[in-house]
Amino acid sequence: MPILQIDHLKKYYGKGNMTVKALDDVSLTVEQGEFVAIVGTSGSGKSTLLHMLGGLDRATEGKVIVDGNDIFAMNDENLTIFRRRSVGFVFQSYNLIPILNVYENMVLPIELDGATADQEYLELLISTLGLKEKVHNLPSNLSGGQQQRVAIARALATKPSIVLADEPTGNLDSKTSQEVLILLKQLSEKFNQTIVMITHNEEIAQTADRIIRIEDGRIVNESEAAGVRGSGVRS
Repeated sequence: MPILQIDHLKKYYGKGNMTVKALDDVSLTVEQGEFVAIVGTSGSGKSTLLHMLGGLDRATEGKVIVDGNDIFAMNDENLTIFRRRSVGFVFQSYNLIPILNVYENMVLPIELDGATADQEYLELLISTLGLKEKVHNLPSNLSGGQQQRVAIARALATKPSIVLADEPTGNLDSKTSQEVLILLKQLSEKFNQTIVMITHNEEIAQTADRIIRIEDGRIVNESEAAGVRGSGVRS
């Protein structure tokens, strides 16, 4: 069942001869529980595409439908609410709140929405991500890999329709990067969680189920990835 549908998406800047086509007629479908990597060089349009998928920017033309919802048909207030409830973000720079501990960072989106956290689900997330001994720690007392695990936990805490990961291993060493990627793969399989990850790194992209290559704002190739499996994740 498709959880994400992109129909003839365009994002243009400027006018006339000065027009820059950041996205140029992109169409794509992502299934429930699929882990997709979008690969491209700097300036290829992959970051613009991710921003469109998360409703962080609006398209010039086209549709983005997440879990049956046409996000560009929403006004700004409704889009903000939908994004908080249905889209999880994982950024390269973690974006944790420094004065909040691990658990408080995890539940922040839920509390902002005035909802009640599913404690059983959160405990399962904490255990799966190897954060059981760190829940009372501040981000400054965590390694980079641990901070990114907290960011992943926060992204999944609301049980979103889709998780968007923007170069999630960009600030990590190669060994920690591998552990984080294995975790993303495991979480996708364990919770049937749809994940769309952008990266410039071909090796990182092989973690996913499917690789989509983008150049000059257009999809140029799609292929199945080799996949990365493993259970040895260090705390």
